Amino acid sequence: MFDGLPPLGLYIHLPWCQQKCPYCDFNSHVAQNMDERSYVDTLLDDLTQDIPLIWGRRIETIFIGGGTPSLFSGAAIDRLLSGLRALLNFAPAIEITIESNPGSADAANFRDYRQAGINRLSIGVQSFNHHHLTSLGRIHSGEDASQAYTIARDAGFDNINLDLMYGLPDQSTAEALADLNQAIALQPEHISHYQLTIEPNTLFHHAQPPGMPDDELSWEQQVACQSLLEENGYHHYEISAWSRPGKAALHNLNYWQFGDYLGIGAGAHGKISLPAEHRVIRRVRIRQPQAYLQRKGFERIASESTLSDADLVFEFMLNATRLQQGFELRLFQANTGIPVDVLRAALKPALDKGFVDIAGQRIVPTALGFRFLNDFQTLFLDIGSRINRPFFEFRPEIIHS
Repeated sequence: MFDGLPPLGLYIHLPWCQQKCPYCDFNSHVAQNMDERSYVDTLLDDLTQDIPLIWGRRIETIFIGGGTPSLFSGAAIDRLLSGLRALLNFAPAIEITIESNPGSADAANFRDYRQAGINRLSIGVQSFNHHHLTSLGRIHSGEDASQAYTIARDAGFDNINLDLMYGLPDQSTAEALADLNQAIALQPEHISHYQLTIEPNTLFHHAQPPGMPDDELSWEQQVACQSLLEENGYHHYEISAWSRPGKAALHNLNYWQFGDYLGIGAGAHGKISLPAEHRVIRRVRIRQPQAYLQRKGFERIASESTLSDADLVFEFMLNATRLQQGFELRLFQANTGIPVDVLRAALKPALDKGFVDIAGQRIVPTALGFRFLNDFQTLFLDIGSRINRPFFEFRPEIIHS
């Protein structure tokens, strides 16, 4: 039985980019005939399908991702947020993030975003090195990235994240550290620092770039960069997230703690707890932007399913084990509805392998657990099959293809 309702966020997907990056597996499309007014209207109409699921609940965070959301004008974002305020109950200290790429940074738009209520900006830098930016298919330069940061500060943003990659083709550890030093010199509140991985359904998967680092070099880069971030006062609170004190990404923390979130926009996912019905559901919107714009009402929902016990246990652990501080056992039952004793039993193999420690009522991944995170997480794949609770039976309900 659920102990209560978890925090609630809202994810909004704006699917257009100036150019599709060869490593990107997100639902993004080259901007052609992009009609931002029609898309905002559709987003607001789409939201009405989910409002009955969250009556009386407060929205704690909003994340506008893509794609490249900064292709949208300040006026469009202002109209979107005004419409959201009319439909939803915003928390007084709500965190509202928008993603931006340096190639689309615009001073007027940034000022308008800030005035509209956006209070956190995430800039996709990836690298400051011209050679590596070219190999990644990025359309901006290192100078563009620094300039975008300056524009954001001038527009009044005091909470900025920079995305950086390491493990790039032909990248040395010295070059990875040089990128990170340039980012740290700008003094952002948050740095997302993650390894380039080759994902299915990407250009890099079909034609892997030469010079990809082996595991040993990637680990060397990771360790060196982590030390540099720690030396400069950044707190490692999630596997690839570093922040100044009090500047962790609240929206992402809600994901990692298995909170609830609405998802609107082409291809967006949402997850909502329904404790009165003893279930958690997931809704997925149709992926193609033009189809999303043309459909009406519930036709925009590609699928709705009830998460099985196996889904709940695995997805909770998939997220929670990414957190450096771990999680309290009570959070598991509160956010899944599954008795905590089930998780206690499942943790034994992880304890035996040295992947996790139990500190009182808190589960904390070890350094070994972080290094071999995939192996750690797969230990929880089959635990759901050992739980016998009929009201959590998996019932996929495909509404529209």
